[in-house]
Amino acid sequence: MGLSVREYARRRGVSHTAVRKAVQTGRIPQEPDGTIDPVKADAAWDARTDPARKAPSAPVAAIAAPPPVAPSPKPTASPPPPAASGATFAQARTMHEVAKAQKARLQVDRLKEEVVDRARASALVFKLARQERDAWITWPARVAAQMALEAGIDAHTMQTLLETYVRDHLGELAAIEPNFR
Repeated sequence: MGLSVREYARRRGVSHTAVRKAVQTGRIPQEPDGTIDPVKADAAWDARTDPARKAPSAPVAAIAAPPPVAPSPKPTASPPPPAASGATFAQARTMHEVAKAQKARLQVDRLKEEVVDRARASALVFKLARQERDAWITWPARVAAQMALEAGIDAHTMQTLLETYVRDHLGELAAIEPNFR
């Protein structure tokens, strides 16, 4: 049998609402009968608490308290697994710091103008491709007469052939999708 919430709070040197909150969020385990096993709860509390927020020394209430109740006869192999997120506080803190460092590096790269905005790059590629396509579409009309004269064939036939082959080639190029990932 474990301790009541208030008794565990006195032993731990915290308020009973802090203990209730820790139980509700899954930070410390509660026995099926509603009591708290101090050994399991202390291990879980220490594993899931920010080291910077831990008390530097044992609380006065814990020193004056009666000796703790003996743990239940059930063997305790290890502290319970972390809450729903699957990470201890230290792991979550590390992931947070890594994300902050990556964000800071990206901001520095933006300031150095070493990062390209994907939307702007896509718009620029689209604009350049459209200009290139328009230039190729008008090209047969500009050169067909000169080419027909040099080849000794009808100008209309030359322009029709050039337009057909240019449109086929542009159709092949239109199938290419730029990927900026």
